[in-house]
Amino acid sequence: MRAKRLLQATLCCLALSSAAPSVLALPEDRSEPINISADSASINEKTGVTVYSGRVEISQGSMKIRGDRIELYRSGDGDVDRIVAIGKPAQFEQQPKADEPVTHAYGLRMEYRISAQTVTINEQAKVEQGQDTFTGERIVYNMDKAIVDAYGSEDGDQRVKMVIQPKSSRNAQ
Repeated sequence: MRAKRLLQATLCCLALSSAAPSVLALPEDRSEPINISADSASINEKTGVTVYSGRVEISQGSMKIRGDRIELYRSGDGDVDRIVAIGKPAQFEQQPKADEPVTHAYGLRMEYRISAQTVTINEQAKVEQGQDTFTGERIVYNMDKAIVDAYGSEDGDQRVKMVIQPKSSRNAQ
């Protein structure tokens, strides 16, 4: 359950450009403008791919995505159907609720598939909320099914790890 909550904010962040409702963020985030800054941007109308490069930051209210490169993929009908953030690491942060600590997620690659309602954090995947952490080589969250799958590396060097602080420690923050 804690892993699900930690990853829910990641999903909201990656979904912001898709015009999907963001129900897991601060209520005022939804009414905030979406701001995108990058060193460069390339929009290919034929392929439906927009690529932002160089210190990319997308923000909306408390939500921020940072990466070296962020790619937005549009389907044939023009809707964004996939968002990929790449960085060393790509970073996400958002305050899920006013009374909860900011959620941070990191990974070398984050991918949100809108139609499948999945977000995948690859390579050195890590999600933090307060003092709680969840790490693995790959973390996949299925929003529709409320299922979190975490995987270690195939060579066994990186295992799935989760640290959940006692409730009294979380409340003291």
